[in-house]
Parts: sequence; structure tokens; C-alpha cells
Amino acid sequence: MLMKSLSVLAILSLLAITLPLAISDPRSVQDFCVGVNSSVNGVFVNGKFCKDPKLATADDFFFRGLIDPKDPTDTHRANITLVSADNFLALNTLGISFARADYEVNGVQPPHTHPRASEFLVVTQGTLSVGFVTADQDGNRLFAKTLNVGDVFLFPEGLIHYQANIGDVPAVAFTALNSQNPGLSTTADAVFGCTPSIDPDVLARAFKLDRSIVVDLQNKFKTASSFTAV
Repeated sequence: MLMKSLSVLAILSLLAITLPLAISDPRSVQDFCVGVNSSVNGVFVNGKFCKDPKLATADDFFFRGLIDPKDPTDTHRANITLVSADNFLALNTLGISFARADYEVNGVQPPHTHPRASEFLVVTQGTLSVGFVTADQDGNRLFAKTLNVGDVFLFPEGLIHYQANIGDVPAVAFTALNSQNPGLSTTADAVFGCTPSIDPDVLARAFKLDRSIVVDLQNKFKTASSFTAV
């Protein structure tokens, strides 16, 4: 009985050590792995083939395109320029991604989550209202701040968060995320715009709304344009 208890304890201890490693981007065991779309002279790592490091150049580690403001492309009056391992191949295996966020006056990034990354945001223009909400077991507490130029804010991994321009001029922010594939789930889109739709009677009970309101929201989010958030 004692040996069985020790075996269970050993397994639990091993899981406690290894699980944190399993739920984050793995550490690289090489200097870099510039992604390529061909298997020729490449090794498959993190979903991409690596360029032969002897063929890498400084241009592989250079990205241009974050200096110019971007026009909003959706109903939220905001635009996100995401830089990840998909469009900056040198980020492959390095466990990071970043983005520029442009907000028109009254622009907003609606509540959303990144299941695999925490996010660090710095404001370079304008004024933003930002915040995140803790998980249910932590009381669904809202942590919110008004940010001006030079201010930074951290959104912990997996928690619902938002940003909104509350100033009278366009706002700009830059963000960094600690995953090359942070993931994105926009809360309202996931609930009301998924395919196939969640039973509106279930949502009506869950949100304490009339069924007709739920159906109206489902129709609106089904036809809404796609949105990239950070």
C-alpha cells in the first residue's frame, strides 16, 4: 500500500513538473529556425520546415510594415496588423508574436481571449480604456485602466480582455504576445456567431434574455465581418 501511494505521488509530481511545459510554446534547442514552405534541405519543426541555417541571411530577421497607420476594415473601427510566424518566418520556434493596433475615434477591440499567450500592450498615440476579467473562481473581477502615451498594460493568458479608444483622436498601440500562435476567440462571435448555431433556447436561459433577442444577435453575428484582435 505504501509503495502504491509513493508511485501515485511520483506520477503526480512528474505531471506537476511537465504540464507547465506542455501548455506553452516549447523551448528551442537551436539558435533559430527560419520557416520555409518546402521540405528541400529542411527539417520540420513547430508546423514549418526550417531553412538550412547556413543559407539564412539578415533579411530573414527583418520585417517592414508597422510604421504606417492602417485604415479600419470592420464595424469596430479598428485594424490589427499581426506579425507572427506565418508572415515573419524567423519567429518560428521563438515563442513570440506582436502586432500594431490602430483605432479610429470610438474604435474598439471587443472582448476576446488568447488561449495560449499573455499580452503586453504599450500605447504610442491617443488614449485607450483597457481591461480584463478574472476567471469565475476568482470572482469575475474587472481590472481596468485608462492608458495614455507611454503607458503599458498586461493581459494574462486566457482571460477575456478588451481595448477601446476613448479619446478625440485616433489611437495606436503595439502589443507583444508570448506565443508564435497565441490563438484568438472573440467572445460574442464565439457565442452568437458559431456554426452551427447554439440552440437559442439554451442561450436565452444562460444569458437571461428573451429568445427573440438571442435570435436577433445570432443573425447579426452570423453576417458580421471577420475581425482580428489582439
